[in-house]
Parts: sequence; C-alpha cells; structure tokens
Amino acid sequence: MTIIPESIHAAAALLGEGPVWVERDKALWFVDIKSHHLHRLDVTSGTASRWDAPGEIGWVLPSDEGAFLSGLADGLYRFDPRAGTFTHLCEVEPSRPGNRLNDAAVDPSGRVWFGSMDNAEAVQTGHLFRFDRGMISDTGVAPVTITNGPAIAPDGQTLHAVDTLGRRIDSYTIDEDGSLRDKRCFVAFGDDVQGHPDGAICDSEGGVWVGFFGGWAARRYDAKGNLTHKVDFPVANITKIALGGADGRDAYATTARKGLDEAELNRQPLAGNIFHFRADVPGVTVTPVKME
Repeated sequence: MTIIPESIHAAAALLGEGPVWVERDKALWFVDIKSHHLHRLDVTSGTASRWDAPGEIGWVLPSDEGAFLSGLADGLYRFDPRAGTFTHLCEVEPSRPGNRLNDAAVDPSGRVWFGSMDNAEAVQTGHLFRFDRGMISDTGVAPVTITNGPAIAPDGQTLHAVDTLGRRIDSYTIDEDGSLRDKRCFVAFGDDVQGHPDGAICDSEGGVWVGFFGGWAARRYDAKGNLTHKVDFPVANITKIALGGADGRDAYATTARKGLDEAELNRQPLAGNIFHFRADVPGVTVTPVKME
C-alpha cells in the first residue's frame, strides 16, 4: 500500500532537523539549525512553541534530570524549557572553528552518540563523539565531511553512522565500555538512489529509517540492509524521521528549504514543514540522557 505523508505543521524551517518524540510530555521536538530555533509541537492539539538558541542548534535530547541536552556549533548545552534558557556545559572541538555539531542519538544506557561536520561542507573534519555521564570521547571513527545519524539498534549493540557526502551507512559493534569495532558497510547508495542520506534512526526491529536530502523520499532498510519501504514526499529535502505516538507507529519527518531558489520554493510550497505518516513497525522509546 502506498504511504502518502501529510503536512501537519507549517514550520517553514530553513533546515529542519533532529526530530525526537519525547514520551514524558508526549510531544515532538525538533530544531531549525540555520535559523537557531528549537521547536516543540503538541501533535494532538497542534500547539507549537519555539525558543531562540544561542547559535546553530543541531539536536536536542531529553535528559534524566528533567531538562534537555543540546548540541550547538560551539559545544553542549543544557536547555531548561521552563525558563527557556540554554546553559553552556562544555566545548567539543575548540580547535576546529569551522565545524559545528550536526546530529545525535541516545542509546539504551543513556549515552549520547553525536557527530560534527564541516559547516562549509567541503573538507573531512566531521568526527563522531560519545557523551557518557559528563565525559566526552572521540570514538576514533575516521572523519568525514558531514556526519549524520547515528542510529542505534534497539539492543544498544550496533551503531549505524551515516556518511552523507560519501552516500553510505557504515555499521559498528558497540562494546560494553562504549568502544566501537568491526566496521562494515550497511548500505552504499548507488546512482539509482536520488539525493544524499541524511538523519537516521532505528525502529524496534532494528530497521533503519533514513531521510534523503534532495531525494524527495525517506527509506527504510531492515537490519540486514535490505530496502523494505520507500515513502515519497512532495518536497525534496527530507532530513530525518522520528517515531512516536501512542503505539510508536506515528512517523514524523523534518524537511528543509535550504538550497531552494524562488522557483523551487514556488514548486514546493510545503518545504520546511513537518510531515506525518503511519509506519508498519513501531519505534523505540527514547532513553533520557544520563547526565552524571
């Protein structure tokens, strides 16, 4: 059966990204990186809230002390939604001023895996990091220009790292101490796949949903890397999928207006909006970040 995504929120985001379903307030959170905005959407009532971040904000994840951990261009921040404040916690790459943080995921133990990228999208300075109870470590994964995802398998034992410009996803085994090993190719995208792989997440079967920037679609691959679903959109830039809702099968997609000229924006009036469709396989409840 053909899945037809529906635009449910006119965010008009320049670079909508990082959607995450937060179970404790049953809402969708996402960012607009280039506009420096953090958004919360109550999908039941349609009520939306927005906060100004102190820079380019790549992602936000719920933390175990009731607030959120967020990644900005210059490092990690604690976001307090009640006060609407961002508190700087630490720098991540002070020696790489041309980089910014881009995307992240939390594993079942509460560790955050996040990547950086060259903000000019030109050189391979994007690294993959791990935040484990206040400590940041470089995972040692070879740098790429734009990191995305990563997506974490529901058992917490596999990490899928997206190399956007390399047009591939590589998988790693996560050891108990958080080290990564056994790199292998999960999917390499050929000329038959339009666009570049962007944000990625895992569902409860270990399937990987990935949005395609410039590809007019999101795709799901099973745990072995076989394509199972392709969802076509009326906009070109699909950045990431989040799974949530009452049964975990509500899929929410962020999209982007970035790079679209006036003619393309007229062709794609819904670009930058939040879209919804129903997925066959439910997602996994996001574990709050362990801050200490």
